[in-house]
Amino acid sequence: MPLTTRWNDNDPYGHLNNVAYYAFFDAAVNGVLVEAGLLDPASSPIVGVVAESHCRFHSSLSFPDPIEVGIAVDRLGRSSVRYHVAAFKAKAAAASAEGRYTHVYIERATGRPTPIPAAHRQLMEAMALR
Repeated sequence: MPLTTRWNDNDPYGHLNNVAYYAFFDAAVNGVLVEAGLLDPASSPIVGVVAESHCRFHSSLSFPDPIEVGIAVDRLGRSSVRYHVAAFKAKAAAASAEGRYTHVYIERATGRPTPIPAAHRQLMEAMALR
């Protein structure tokens, strides 16, 4: 998923602030679901909410670096999915940051966990690490 860094992503040290990576991971994972027609952030009755995230940093990125976020499914449960995510400077062979991002699926109306919908599960199975 290609993404664009923003001026306000930089911190006083001249590189992307660590919170920007979490925002990129969130945007990339949800962007894949939106592009597949599986998520309408404003109205989908079943949504994934973040239950856990983790990031390990390897090298700095900074504005105006274009980046790409790679996404694979690391673990698929009944109502949760853990993604393996990695942020790369565009066209770079090595990740600048990598981590995990876990969604628990809930009913928007009740906030209670619910099984991952079949169409979501099908996409996630296709994205599984092999």
